[in-house]
Amino acid sequence: MAEGRRPTHVHIPPPETATKAELYRALEAAVGSPFSSDPLAPDPHPLIIVVSGPSGVGKDAVIKRLREVRENIHFVVTATTRGKRIGEVDGKDYFFMSKDEFLGMIERHELLEYALVYGDYKGIPKQQIRDHMAKGLDIVLRVDIQGAATLRRILRNSAVFVFLVAESEDALVKRLIDRKTETKETLLVRIATAREEVKHMEEFDYVVVNREGELENSVKLVESIIDAEKAKVRQRTVTI
Repeated sequence: MAEGRRPTHVHIPPPETATKAELYRALEAAVGSPFSSDPLAPDPHPLIIVVSGPSGVGKDAVIKRLREVRENIHFVVTATTRGKRIGEVDGKDYFFMSKDEFLGMIERHELLEYALVYGDYKGIPKQQIRDHMAKGLDIVLRVDIQGAATLRRILRNSAVFVFLVAESEDALVKRLIDRKTETKETLLVRIATAREEVKHMEEFDYVVVNREGELENSVKLVESIIDAEKAKVRQRTVTI
């Protein structure tokens, strides 16, 4: 039978007189096979979303809210050798460990990436990513600019890189002051570092301006980025 032509012996009742079920069965008979209920488009792949930006731009606040409003997402807990800050919980905010424990993970190739930042080690455990992607969850990684550059070399275009930034340098400095976790010396270091880090914005796929008092808008924009990525015909594929 030529493509697009139905057999002449199959009677298809006029749509205005037939019931939906009758018309459906007649159309199946005309094409010679039942209509499939399988999805026409494949399920989107789990994503790795890398969130980075200078200190003080609100990475933790955006990710915390994103986890509250979006299902099927897992925030990877980073391993670190730095000490706990007030209110931080081991295994939730970071995996706090000794330098020897961290170096052991390096030797066993258990980290996707790691770096020495402000005198302390930080790294991303591989197995945590594998386990949750196998469940179909999207992965969110929070890293500094150095870590993002390393992940770009490792993951290339298989991950989504989002740069979070304050609305201005003035706003960024005020946020750093408001944190009250820095000495004058470390504040100067972080401000100088932030000025250099902003120059790396063009290396990212997306930029999100996290304006003071507009957290919900920032989170909605990150959600829109994830939704757009999942609607792509050519999906990103990750191998860890």
